[in-house]
Amino acid sequence: MASTLPQPFGASPQTLTPLPYAESALEPVISAATVALHYGKHHRAYFDNLAKLTPNTPFAGQSLEALIITRRNDPDQESIFNNAGQAWNHNFYWHSLSPTRTERSPALRAAIDRDFGSVDALNAKLASISAAQFGSGWGWLVADHGKLSVMKTANADNPLAHGLVPLLTIDVWEHAYYLQYQNRRPEYLTRVIGSLVNWDFASANFSRA
Repeated sequence: MASTLPQPFGASPQTLTPLPYAESALEPVISAATVALHYGKHHRAYFDNLAKLTPNTPFAGQSLEALIITRRNDPDQESIFNNAGQAWNHNFYWHSLSPTRTERSPALRAAIDRDFGSVDALNAKLASISAAQFGSGWGWLVADHGKLSVMKTANADNPLAHGLVPLLTIDVWEHAYYLQYQNRRPEYLTRVIGSLVNWDFASANFSRA
């Protein structure tokens, strides 16, 4: 288990933050109804659960990142890890999407070309890896000392717990897409990765990796 947090992460509060755009902003790829359910019910529930789990414990007031790193392999605090991980992952997911067109920075584009061959190859691999996640989880573009790779994690796990720097994520829990796409996870992934990825966000994360 990683003992330190990858920079620049490490200070997310145990408080639900506002969406970075309107619930309808991602339409038609992700419907307003999906976002309302996803953010307003599922995402909020993780923070509500933490509010019940951490008061009057050593974990009260700790950042989400600290809870993820220190509780990942602690069977006695599995609920804290799961809710902190899901709260953080969803925060990161909303910022990984953008309703307006974004561009990769020259540095990120060069790294993508070096490590994947092309942007199209990266998009295809991210979609494939994410679709292959069995059950609930996440697909990620990550950096490890500047080298890019794609990975998947199950449930509440994320790259921070493995000492890696996440650049962007795609949610493949059913609540992220089932209302609109039913069992067509690959279609959801292709559409989201092809048109909604926030490359400005990924580029900023890469510049600080």
